[in-house]
Amino acid sequence: MILKDKVALVTGTSPNIGGGIAEGLAEAGAAIVAVDARAENAADCARYVNGAGGRAIAVTADVTDEAQVKAAVNAAAEAFGKVDILVNNAAIFNKKGVIEMSFLEWQQQTGIILGGAFLFTKHVASLMIGRGAGGAIINIISTAGHQGEPGNIAYSTAKCGLINFTRSAAMELVRHGIRVNSLTPTATDPSESFDRAERWGRAVTRPEGLADRMKAFRSRVPMQKLPRPSDYGHAAVFLASDGAAMITGTDLRVDAGAIARYWAWDPSS
Repeated sequence: MILKDKVALVTGTSPNIGGGIAEGLAEAGAAIVAVDARAENAADCARYVNGAGGRAIAVTADVTDEAQVKAAVNAAAEAFGKVDILVNNAAIFNKKGVIEMSFLEWQQQTGIILGGAFLFTKHVASLMIGRGAGGAIINIISTAGHQGEPGNIAYSTAKCGLINFTRSAAMELVRHGIRVNSLTPTATDPSESFDRAERWGRAVTRPEGLADRMKAFRSRVPMQKLPRPSDYGHAAVFLASDGAAMITGTDLRVDAGAIARYWAWDPSS
């Protein structure tokens, strides 16, 4: 229980990546503040953690609304007295390119990914500084933030921006004992997310042919298999733990080798 007595606030707690990270932190001993714009995501995540013997609360919040962000951080402080770990994971998907995407859609998507990380970092870091006990902040990137993905302009741009936000915030907050790192997932094996949704008590319909649709992703990564949300959870636990005490301003890639691959090499050949 390497995170025993720690409190982790996680934004974007669907049964996919955010839920996997929240469960991983809880299994390592952290109390969880599950924050999501969809009340059912926050509630289901918190209910599962509590049912598994952990401690958790659910908070519904729009990460782009500063008043709601402040309220979420205050709710964490009221419930647990502090926040030791922040995971900025909230995002939405809108796969459009520069020609077809409206400016309003651009603002909405970049606002959630970048603006949400800014607001939660601002107010959680202020709470951490007030306590004088340091902390760990983890920003969730994407391989799309490291590469030029066509037809996904706002998501790719915002995730790329989050990489340098991580480095800048790390330099700014280091004197307060707050470490800021990022974690890069890639295309993710969907099976565990469906399993998690069922464990959370949801009725789940698994799309037909999903395994075939994911084959293109699996065949193009060097490890020839895709990470699961729990793999990201293990990485987040490490970055939040004392084992990473000398790591700040760094990106940890859990991507099966996707970014390191030489562009002309076909791993499946």
